Amino acid sequence: MQKSSMVDASFGLALSRSGRPLGFALIPLVIAACAAAPAPKDTPSVPATAAVTPKPVSPPVPDAAAAYHFMLGYQAELAQDTEKAIQEYRAVLKADPASRSVKARLAGIYFGLGDVPSAVRYAEEVGAGSGQDPQMLIQMASILASGGKADRALPFLDLAIELAPEKGDAYFHKGIILVNQKRIAEAEQTMIQGLKVSPDSPNGHYYLGRIYGDSGKMEQAIASFERAIAVNALFEPAYLAEASLYESQQEKEKAIGVLRRYLDRVNPNNKDIRQRLVQLYVAAKDYAGGLAELEKMLAEDPGDLDAQLRMALIYGEKKDFPKAIEQLQAVLKVRPAELKVRDYLGYLYEETKELPRAIEAYQFNLQLDATYVESHIHLGVLHYRLKHYAEAIVHLSEATRLTPKQPEPFIVLGLAYLQAEQFEKSVQTFEEGLSHHPKHADLHFNLGTAYDKLNRFDDVVRTMEAALALDPHHADAMNYLGYSYADRGIKIEQALSLTRQAVALKPENGYYVDSLGWAFFKSGLLAEALTEIKRAVALVGDDAVIYEHLGDIYVKQQKLAEAREAWLHSLELDPSNDKLAQRFREQGFGDPTQEDRIQQAKRRVSGKIQTP
Repeated sequence: MQKSSMVDASFGLALSRSGRPLGFALIPLVIAACAAAPAPKDTPSVPATAAVTPKPVSPPVPDAAAAYHFMLGYQAELAQDTEKAIQEYRAVLKADPASRSVKARLAGIYFGLGDVPSAVRYAEEVGAGSGQDPQMLIQMASILASGGKADRALPFLDLAIELAPEKGDAYFHKGIILVNQKRIAEAEQTMIQGLKVSPDSPNGHYYLGRIYGDSGKMEQAIASFERAIAVNALFEPAYLAEASLYESQQEKEKAIGVLRRYLDRVNPNNKDIRQRLVQLYVAAKDYAGGLAELEKMLAEDPGDLDAQLRMALIYGEKKDFPKAIEQLQAVLKVRPAELKVRDYLGYLYEETKELPRAIEAYQFNLQLDATYVESHIHLGVLHYRLKHYAEAIVHLSEATRLTPKQPEPFIVLGLAYLQAEQFEKSVQTFEEGLSHHPKHADLHFNLGTAYDKLNRFDDVVRTMEAALALDPHHADAMNYLGYSYADRGIKIEQALSLTRQAVALKPENGYYVDSLGWAFFKSGLLAEALTEIKRAVALVGDDAVIYEHLGDIYVKQQKLAEAREAWLHSLELDPSNDKLAQRFREQGFGDPTQEDRIQQAKRRVSGKIQTP
């Protein structure tokens, strides 16, 4: 067997005052009882462990220079002077090129500095030759795996297992690398082998549980996590992983029970676990449970604004808007610059119909930050709902400028222009939206409605067909195109097919039913048309267009009294429909403007009388 390097024998891996080998401080020490767990649904990362240090002996005289530079490097590490430490350790290697411990220290320093290529180069050199230390091999394997050389790391771990088959660390490291390589069956067997020699390793049971979970072996995974907890009741990662596994199986009550057990038996002051527990309560719609946990957090720390905010969100979920608003106002007193909090407050004001306060909240945000796009969007949508189209256009225009990657502001902005009868700008807005989102079916559909206002029927057909090509179940596009064909008396069979499909998708949409009835009417199927239009009336109620259609059917059927009544009701709903009034006269029904009910409707519309 080859003799060890004199520096290796003399100093080994120098220890810091805490007993931890220097140079590996930034490598994650995952295989330890109190290690932090990776997210339970993620693939396990490759851990590294602290080295076992051989006892130092006095260096022979010929290697005095190497020993001297090693001590200088060690002192530089203590002083966190990594540049000098690297310089001195390189000087050691000039005098003693075979020193594995120095190469290991350099690998660790470079890895901590983020210079992975240099770390990997030195780590590979540590594994050369014979007489290796198993723990050092494990550390170097971790660096190699982290540097993307997992295949090179595995032989290091196999050698560490061969040198110390009675120790589990190398098995567990190897198992994790195999998981990362999707070699799940091998990883499982390796972990099981490691647990045979180290049955009291919480990490081993934990990672085996992770492997079982990823393989869909839920019962075995739960059992492994429970063994990890039995070995070390303080081992937090196992609780979190088990709770996440239950949650993924929609067994939220069991997940809650696991975290409750941790808080009751291990650490009732663990804020992260309690916050996770609150999330589970909310997901299970157990709002009382979530509020109880938050009250405990606030009892411990009354100034915990995050807990207050979570409480407000739960009240919001419960539709207890006054309490939610009160909580948010309390948060904003301390954190007035929390834009998201005030934006949510504005939403709650909308829910309670306090629209002026909602507008005030959104506007306050924009005074703090004129580029806060969420408040621009909410203000724009709210003004659109209030039919304040000019104000809506201002905010939605800014929203589309700030976030062109969101299609929704383009849609509402285009609709605002449409309602303001600025049809060309509406078209331009939808077209601009499509330049950013060419596969957004709703943008194509709304562009078609804008083209319709400009009498560009060929473009209407093109855009509606584009919407249906992107979304074959786009009921609005089906209905619009089908009704457009029927209203023009063209492609009647296609009109019937499209409107039938729309009604099949949304049978309770009275406007779709009206379109189908109108397609029947245009095809001469009057009985079917009357059935559908009457159903549309029942679904929608008072709608001028539907009652006009109903009158048209009655005229065709020579049911003139019924026709006259239907048209009169349509004119009551829309007394500005001069074309229908003219048809009313031509049909011999008299002058509708002389009817008291029509005169009252006109006065109501003009604002001379107030509607109840």
